[in-house]
Amino acid sequence: MSSRREVTDARRVVVKVGSSSLTTAAGGIDPERVSRLVDVLAGLRARGREVVLVSSGAIAAGLAPLGLARRPRGLAAQQAAASVGQGLLVHRYTEELARYGVIAGQVLLTVDDVTRRAHYRNAYQTFAKLLELGVLPIVNENDTVATSEIRFGDNDRLAALVAHLVHADLLVLLSDVDGLYDADPAHPDSSLVSDVVHPEQLQQLRIGSTGAGGLGTGGMQTKVEAARIATGAGIPVVLTSAANAGEAVAGASVGTLFHAHGRRRPTRLLWLAHATEPRGSLHLDQGAVRAVVERRASLLAAGVTGSEGSFVAGDPVDLCDPGGMPVARGLVNFDAAEVPQLLGRSSHELKRELGAGYEREVVHRDDLVLL
Repeated sequence: MSSRREVTDARRVVVKVGSSSLTTAAGGIDPERVSRLVDVLAGLRARGREVVLVSSGAIAAGLAPLGLARRPRGLAAQQAAASVGQGLLVHRYTEELARYGVIAGQVLLTVDDVTRRAHYRNAYQTFAKLLELGVLPIVNENDTVATSEIRFGDNDRLAALVAHLVHADLLVLLSDVDGLYDADPAHPDSSLVSDVVHPEQLQQLRIGSTGAGGLGTGGMQTKVEAARIATGAGIPVVLTSAANAGEAVAGASVGTLFHAHGRRRPTRLLWLAHATEPRGSLHLDQGAVRAVVERRASLLAAGVTGSEGSFVAGDPVDLCDPGGMPVARGLVNFDAAEVPQLLGRSSHELKRELGAGYEREVVHRDDLVLL
């Protein structure tokens, strides 16, 4: 098979594995599958690569100890299973990696860890130190304290954002399918898409359907979205099955290679665009919309006509045009309770009447991303 240079040249690799690739038919963690995955990761390390693993499976690992026959639907029960299972899952990885003399390190992330200015630098420094010490970081979202419902596929997006955070050269998405198909894989006329050179290719494929095929099943939609995020930030992506992992990381033409087409962006802004839920919204007049969208300027109080939601300084909020359509997202510098007294007023006026602390931007351009 031909060799993919984007893969073989990668020095720092993020590998994401889904629950379906780690579990048995009954739903628990399959030790053999974990062992085979660790063999692949250790092989990468032996070839001088740095590896970060983003692993699902915490909830699945917690089912048996809690006497649960299947994945619970309620959020609290999912969080309980994740709490029990996360330690068991990392322990399994730790034992398997010990066969190769590799130390595992657990990293549980929340959105705040990489969107708030004070946190994201610490997250990067933690990863950098772990890799410098030869540790293999095992990453998961902190499901135990997640405030929004745990959804299948979230870790695909998490993996793309972690790949950007750690300055990875390659993202490998492993699942129970062997790649992206141009139609329902069960259809006899469907075929594997070996390369996606540009996102526009995806629009030509019958991959938006629900039901039996395309992107509508098996979490494929989230995998393609993760590939969009990573490739748009300059990171190539290989999508394939866990069974093909060894060949994939060796550069063989298995699965689907999404070629990088963008360049790196500030890490916080990537997370702001793809990993946050707005806590509220600010309504802008047309002049402010032009300033933010066309001139990439900061949002000043003079251009704000109203607000919705309950937010505090530092929270993500959507910036909406006069028709209510979100045009950008940013980290707001004021609490929701403070906004009404700012509406339509100049910075000099606010400074004169309310003090110097009110002269600042409502959303600074460095904390703002266009949608």
